[in-house]
Amino acid sequence: MDLGLADRTVLVTGGSSGVGLATVRALLDEGADVATCGRDADRLAKAAAHLGAGSDRLFTGVCDVRNSDGVSEFVERAAAHFGGRLDALVNNAGQSRMKPLDETTAEDWRDELELKFSGVLNPLAAARSYLRASDAAAIVNVNAVLAKQPETRLITTSAARAGILNLSKSLATELAGDGIRVNSVCLGLIDTGQWTRRHAAADTGLGYEEWQAQLAADRGVALGRLGRAEEVAYAIVALLSPRASYITGTSIDVCGGVGRGIL
Repeated sequence: MDLGLADRTVLVTGGSSGVGLATVRALLDEGADVATCGRDADRLAKAAAHLGAGSDRLFTGVCDVRNSDGVSEFVERAAAHFGGRLDALVNNAGQSRMKPLDETTAEDWRDELELKFSGVLNPLAAARSYLRASDAAAIVNVNAVLAKQPETRLITTSAARAGILNLSKSLATELAGDGIRVNSVCLGLIDTGQWTRRHAAADTGLGYEEWQAQLAADRGVALGRLGRAEEVAYAIVALLSPRASYITGTSIDVCGGVGRGIL
């Protein structure tokens, strides 16, 4: 099926690895032009080289989503590179903070809330005028099932994710008048670099595949495995597509069936 993304311009934050990188690749495969940013210049350059797309299709820049001026500058440069056009935005930049309540400081709370909310609000503020001018504008906020199923060992991230899910719902209503759709994709356990690092740190003596299976069983993942970044990218790209033009204010769980409730 043609998703109608050819020659559209999409901005993806946090596109140097994991889900962000998989989303950039999927969008390029669909014929879209893509602008993406990350905090690490070397990782971003390696990702761009790996994708193999020319500068006419892919624009990259170093940017921290917490810095509103830096985000605005990147968006302006990206839009200018693609002829003043921006049709969609994927807010993907973020990380998880593995700490229970008693180990969490006031600074941890501030940092986590700033990262999660700035990661949505700063790109939106910078890109909104361009999105408003598009005839098929869409935003996807990459979130996590933690937003609906909090974990005490991830207490700050769970709380921040819940706030972003709430914010996304509000933005869908607020931006509908501008013709901008807003949806969320909520991740479960996805096999990205952070899990490789956690496996190494755990030092359990188990191989990575066996450790993954044990982790999935412990977390109640019905499919018995971690997800792949490209499986998340598929859901993101589908929601960005003009063919999803009547879908806004919703969230899709990409989590292998993990769940403790029916909602």
